[in-house]
Amino acid sequence: MSNPLADMDKPDVIFCIGTNMTECHPVAATRLKRALARGAKMIVADPRRIGLAEIADVHLPLRVGSDVSLLLAMAHVIAREGLVDEGFMARRTAHGEDFLKHVERYTPEWAAEICECSPEDIEKAALLYGGADRGAIYYTVGVTEHICGVDNVQSLCNLALLTGNLGREGTGVNPMRGQNNIQGAGDAGALPNNYPGFQTVTDPAHREKFHKAYGRKVDLEVGMTKVTALDLCGDGIHAMMINGENTLVTDPDRHHCEHALKSLDCLIVIDIFMTDTARVADVVLPATAWAETDGVCTNTERRVQRLRAAVPPPGDAKPDWWIVSRLAQRMGWKGFEFESAKEVFNELCSLSSTYAGLDWDRIDRGEYQWPVPEVGHPGTPRLHEERFENGRGIFKMLDYRDPEETLSEEYPVWLTTGRRLPQYHTRTQTGRAAGIDYLLSEETLEVHPDDIVRLGLEDGGWAEMSNPRGCLHVKVRATSKSPRGTVFASFAFEDVPVNVLTGGGYDPVTQTAALKACPVALKPVGPPPALAGVGPQSGLGRL
Repeated sequence: MSNPLADMDKPDVIFCIGTNMTECHPVAATRLKRALARGAKMIVADPRRIGLAEIADVHLPLRVGSDVSLLLAMAHVIAREGLVDEGFMARRTAHGEDFLKHVERYTPEWAAEICECSPEDIEKAALLYGGADRGAIYYTVGVTEHICGVDNVQSLCNLALLTGNLGREGTGVNPMRGQNNIQGAGDAGALPNNYPGFQTVTDPAHREKFHKAYGRKVDLEVGMTKVTALDLCGDGIHAMMINGENTLVTDPDRHHCEHALKSLDCLIVIDIFMTDTARVADVVLPATAWAETDGVCTNTERRVQRLRAAVPPPGDAKPDWWIVSRLAQRMGWKGFEFESAKEVFNELCSLSSTYAGLDWDRIDRGEYQWPVPEVGHPGTPRLHEERFENGRGIFKMLDYRDPEETLSEEYPVWLTTGRRLPQYHTRTQTGRAAGIDYLLSEETLEVHPDDIVRLGLEDGGWAEMSNPRGCLHVKVRATSKSPRGTVFASFAFEDVPVNVLTGGGYDPVTQTAALKACPVALKPVGPPPALAGVGPQSGLGRL
């Protein structure tokens, strides 16, 4: 996030796009509710009528995968109505005049044909955000999990640059992180294109720095992503270690993923429970859970926090850092002789410019947000206040493009996926709590009542949902929360493995899968035979 969580109740206008915050970030969402109670306005762009849409001033129920068209049209209106912050653009941006010329042709009427929102609502949203003294953008994977995910994010940045809504209280472009410490993982170098501290692997100076630190040269090229790694399983990659991720359930095109993992000579999984992925592993190494671990977590607002073990770990469970370091030592690698999380973190601080002013003892109270470039620095709650780290903010000239897979006569319905409040991610943890299971014990497919009639389905009945990658059976729930022509399900339940169907393309820059826009066919079926006895409540097949 460019701005701290404390800024969330300070905007005049809040623009939430692709984020079901009241279900996925319910604590943070309370700050937005405070802002609304204070008089702020809110725009929500989401295909579904989520909880945020119920309290928004403008709801833009855009078609899945059409974000760029909407954002281009909003930029068009802002420019046309003279709401551009010309001073900010002159001082701090590049290619602004080119961008203003670029968006002249992208009218709300043009966008309405693509994103299926009314031109009037697009205009209203643009005037609200463009006219705000403090406008803040919040988004999550509803923006990024498309073949145009990078374009979507850059389009949001264009809006912020156009209006000067960066570097000030109550503004910013703010991605809300979806799992604990996902920000910290990136900070520590768990990315194919960066060393720790987001130092690019293609920079010779960075390579030399880490060669001196680690004693090993690395090629000046970006490493492979997980998508590429799974494609090469059994054909170039013969062993894999998966740490704290239930890949079989979370990744797109489950059949391809399962085939890939079973093609390996050796699969090692480090996790706290026996997940679906762990069940197909050759070796499972038990890790400690959060309350059993001394370590560090960096959260969505870049706040670096100490974790302290409250209880001893069960059985043979060990911290992740211990497992990885001991494996490396047994393989003969030097530089992994760590005896504590403190030593690991202090090494990170010595190598990362964003953590350079920190150490284990200094983060004792969790008061610093990176970058903290030197000892004595107070931290940086709000980015870009005086300048952009890389110079000027650059406007991107983007055009709309369709999802890789589009609707057809054979597959006429959009499937989009996400999360639900009671169950977290793949239920690895929440699925073991009886109280939570009581709140949500099964997955259902949200279908608009008109589509139920049109497709011959039945509320509470069963549907077969299919596409060329596979099929599954799921119980139907009639609701106008999902729009006509679009259905929704979470990927949380093992017996409704929605990611059998997803996987229609990847963003060419990040290789992020298009999990939010997937054409499917639906037809009514009877209840699965398993309902008569004990077992999963869904059929799963390969077409």
